[in-house]
Amino acid sequence: MGVLPDWMIQRDIKIEPFAEGRHRPGVISYGVTSYGYDVRIGRRFKVFTNAWCSVVDPKHFDPKSFVDIEADSVLIPPNSFALAETVEYIEVPRDVLCICVGKSTYARCGIIVNVTPLEPEWRGKVTVEISNTTPLPARIYAGEGIAQIIFLKAEAVCHVSYADKKGKYQDQAGLTLPRVPGSNGEAETPKAAEDGPSSHRLANPGTVA
Repeated sequence: MGVLPDWMIQRDIKIEPFAEGRHRPGVISYGVTSYGYDVRIGRRFKVFTNAWCSVVDPKHFDPKSFVDIEADSVLIPPNSFALAETVEYIEVPRDVLCICVGKSTYARCGIIVNVTPLEPEWRGKVTVEISNTTPLPARIYAGEGIAQIIFLKAEAVCHVSYADKKGKYQDQAGLTLPRVPGSNGEAETPKAAEDGPSSHRLANPGTVA
């Protein structure tokens, strides 16, 4: 498994809009890098509040636990977090796995960004969790860099991709809250076919149709 360099990311990965990684004074950096892509955070945020719940339960998450904000920047309360989505829409090829890590600029301020791996053939805007670990309000800037995605190209194509198993966060529209199929009214996710990816062979490995 190898890491894709800048020119292969631009050639093989669908990222819209795609930005060059040039220096922008006064802006937290974003765009393609040597071996990754720095995504931007959008203007829509869901900021967590404990006013409506006493327990955080991922199987029965109350949407009222978030305050919706649309702005050029947002303040996250002390020891709280917010959800946001990337500006960029991404399509992951079948033979690629993406790892996402937070920007150093925010990490040095005690602001931690968490994104789980983007699986093969996942597509959409990435939901980002931003935690404020400090005892003070923390400001997040929309339209600027928030995290870096690293693209790992596999030596062989997977048997079952995220699209094959009809992943619950596929094509997510807007900020998507936790989903656990079979609980809290969530429909069960259909099982993926077990006969392999014969109908999904890559015409040109590493590219997105």
